[in-house]
Amino acid sequence: MAAPGSLSSVLDPANFPQVLKSADGRAHVELRYDVLDVNFASRFIRSPTAGANVLFLGSTRNNFDNRPVSHLAYQAYPKLALNTLLRIATEVRLKHNLERVIIVHRLGEVPIEEESIIVGISSGHRGEGWKGAEEMLERVKERAEIWKQEWFADEQNQSGQPAAIWKANKDTDQHGRSINDG
Repeated sequence: MAAPGSLSSVLDPANFPQVLKSADGRAHVELRYDVLDVNFASRFIRSPTAGANVLFLGSTRNNFDNRPVSHLAYQAYPKLALNTLLRIATEVRLKHNLERVIIVHRLGEVPIEEESIIVGISSGHRGEGWKGAEEMLERVKERAEIWKQEWFADEQNQSGQPAAIWKANKDTDQHGRSINDG
């Protein structure tokens, strides 16, 4: 067993989920190793003053850049990542006048068709909701201290296991070019 406070203790899946909430209870962020709870996220963002609820689920697909993907794996610096996620959630909630916001990110291995991230918001109207949810997701991908490893089924390392590459937490092709730039 790892000593309390050691790096292996901080990253031990048994010490998750880890959660932070805003002082007013309107923002919830979470890191976890197990399957993400979409129903919890949906219940959290509901508000009697909200006419719009936006829930985004980022799922592992079986291919990327014309290559077969076997799974993804995520690592994070939990304390720093949680603080960054809460800052993002709070800033976006205030900027877009959102009722409630939630960000839940999975760590460890994420198989094909399972979610690695949930971003949810509630707002008075859909326009601010769509904008807020999109901005929150993009900020998470740009700023959160979460790293993605993509495992490819068509390549093996020296020990015969599927090969993996570390990627920025944003969509890039095999040459590192952003695929979101057009």
